[in-house]
Amino acid sequence: MTRSAFGVRPVELEPELLEPDAVVDLAAARRDSGIDEVLSRLDTELVGLEPVKTRIGEIAALLLVDRMRARFGIDAVQPTLHMCFTGNPGTGKTTVALRMADLLHRLGYLRRGHLVSATRDDLVGEYVGHTAPKTKEVIKRAMGGVLFIDEAYYLYKAHNERDYGSEAIEILLQVMENNRDDLVVILAGYADKMDQFFSANPGMQSRVAHHITFPDYTAGELSQIAALMSAGMGYRFSEQAETVFAEYLRRRVDQPWFANARSVRNALERARLRHARRLLARPGMVGLAELSTIEPADLLGSRVFRAPDGPDSEETP
Repeated sequence: MTRSAFGVRPVELEPELLEPDAVVDLAAARRDSGIDEVLSRLDTELVGLEPVKTRIGEIAALLLVDRMRARFGIDAVQPTLHMCFTGNPGTGKTTVALRMADLLHRLGYLRRGHLVSATRDDLVGEYVGHTAPKTKEVIKRAMGGVLFIDEAYYLYKAHNERDYGSEAIEILLQVMENNRDDLVVILAGYADKMDQFFSANPGMQSRVAHHITFPDYTAGELSQIAALMSAGMGYRFSEQAETVFAEYLRRRVDQPWFANARSVRNALERARLRHARRLLARPGMVGLAELSTIEPADLLGSRVFRAPDGPDSEETP
């Protein structure tokens, strides 16, 4: 067993080295690792995001090849797997972080493969001596897995000399370097703000090997997401409602506070409310089709249609 400041890590026995003229079955190694199962789940859970999925697949392939090279005694340095996910809200960053934790666990780079999500409030204290124990407690919970820090740029407040975020950053920097074989840190946020954060914290920039950009969803992809979400809730759109929802998305994407898949989910939740109210207001019996079908009336009540040039106040922070 080996011990660090954040816990005990079991020592794994190394497999017997292969002779230089030996061969390995990469297809079998890939199958046995289970990485295809993880990548398949990503495809099922997330519409689009092809550049992101391609990059995750490349990282998985590199790590698998490194494992095979190690069997021949090629002593590669432990890869730096800390990452930065940039993109707007609702583009799947947390879901990909969760799958990345699973992927790295299956490949043997993380012993637990769980995900711990944190924000500034979880890491930074309000008075002297409060930040270090808070940050270390979160790191301790994340050891053996992935620590996902959303809106990481809020850790650094250049305008406030008495801010304690810099203390949390210093602790993170130390752990990211000294415990990189037992913890992967993923920083996430808007691209421009993360650029500013890295400019102010070059030590953090040097420890992050993989920068992955999450693009906004297209209107067609948002419609696919809505169909998947509604099916998961046991609903469907009527043909006319599909047309209305496409128009809703066309208007909504240009308004303030739009958050991609999150906004789609919020719109569906409000449509369900209007759907239920509409059914209860009508007399007579209803069947499964009526109970499960979203109609245009359930969507047209949105403020997006009543005020197409203004924000949908139902979705403001």
